[in-house]
Amino acid sequence: MDRQLTTTGKVNRKFEIRGINHIALVSSDMQRTVDFYEGVLGMPLIKTYEIGPNGRFGQHFFFDMGSSSLAFFWFPDAPASVPGVTSVSSLIGSVTAIGTMNHIALDVDADRLPEYKARLEAAGVEVSPIVHHNDVAPALGPDALEDVHESNWVSSIYFRDPDGIHVEFAGWTRLFTEADIACKAATAADAEGWSAKRDAITA
Repeated sequence: MDRQLTTTGKVNRKFEIRGINHIALVSSDMQRTVDFYEGVLGMPLIKTYEIGPNGRFGQHFFFDMGSSSLAFFWFPDAPASVPGVTSVSSLIGSVTAIGTMNHIALDVDADRLPEYKARLEAAGVEVSPIVHHNDVAPALGPDALEDVHESNWVSSIYFRDPDGIHVEFAGWTRLFTEADIACKAATAADAEGWSAKRDAITA
C-alpha cells in the first residue's frame, strides 16, 4: 500500500511538515541497541555523537529508517523503565502514562508480514501473531490478507527491543476517506465516565 493514505485532498496549510525527522528514545546499553536495530532489523547506523565534554552526559546514535531516522540517547544516570507506566507491559500492547511513547510503528509491506515474522523469530525475537485492525474488532490472524474483514486498514506484528521498547511492523491495507473520521475526540473530563463504561462492559 502506497504511503499516500488519504483520498480527501487534505493538506497542512500552516507548516510545510515533510514527515518525521527522527524519534529519540532512551537505551540502557547502546551496544546492545546497535546489535538489535542494525544487526537484527538491518537499520544502518548513520551518526554517533557523544554529549558534552568527553561524552560526560552520554551518547546520541541515529539509525536510518528509510525516509526518516530513529535515534537513541544513552544516559549513564537514566532512571529504569517501569512496564505499565513508561513502557507497555504486554506483547500486543497496554496502557502507558501520559507523555510517554507507547510504541513505534515501522512501515512495511503488509503482504510481507508473515515473512518478517518468521525472520524475527529465527533471530530469537518473540513476536505477536499478525493483528488485523479493522472497524469491527481487531483480529488475530489469519496470516493471509484476503481472509480479513473488508474494513481492515492496517495489519501488524509486535515485538520488543532489548530494553522492552514496543516495536510494531505495520502495513497499510487501504486508503483513508472522509468516512474514516468517525469518532468524537475525547477530553480529560471524559475519563471517569469512560472508565465506568469500560468496567460495565467487562463485568
